[in-house]
Amino acid sequence: MPSDAKILIVDDHEDTLYALESALAPLGYRLARATSGDEALKQVLRGQVGLLLLDVRMPGVSGLEVVRYLRRLEQTQHIPVILLTGFGADHELTATAFGLGVADLVMKPIEPWALRTKVRYLYDSYQRQRTLEREIHELRALIKDDPGGRAPGPRPALPHPDARVPLQRDSPAATSAKDRP
Repeated sequence: MPSDAKILIVDDHEDTLYALESALAPLGYRLARATSGDEALKQVLRGQVGLLLLDVRMPGVSGLEVVRYLRRLEQTQHIPVILLTGFGADHELTATAFGLGVADLVMKPIEPWALRTKVRYLYDSYQRQRTLEREIHELRALIKDDPGGRAPGPRPALPHPDARVPLQRDSPAATSAKDRP
């Protein structure tokens, strides 16, 4: 069940954008595109981005720079990011990417089925998390406004939990209670 959030695909090559859109179209999610890191940042900061597929190397602002910026902002630090690279496995890139908290680093050319599986999982997980956060916020507001369904005021003290536990026959407390008048 797709929500209002979109998946933002960012790459400076039109053919790559088209290939990624074609691979993800069967999922039925809203897709948006950007051709630069600057454009990607603007779209993410406007809101409603639930997942970011981001090319690592682009002219101007690189994919890693975009991720660094997003991780510094509270409203964007938890958006899942899949970094895309066409330059092969690079230990330094991998360490930097995962150090920044990206969800995955995918090599081009992309395997459509594998990408769809990763995207579906990350997008749906993020949406569930956001739904839970909204529900918690709403519940906290309800509790703050009307604690326990009563008029505001001090809550009565709860009885001590031991008060409801019967004394055991062989316990020292039970023996001393029997010996008392």
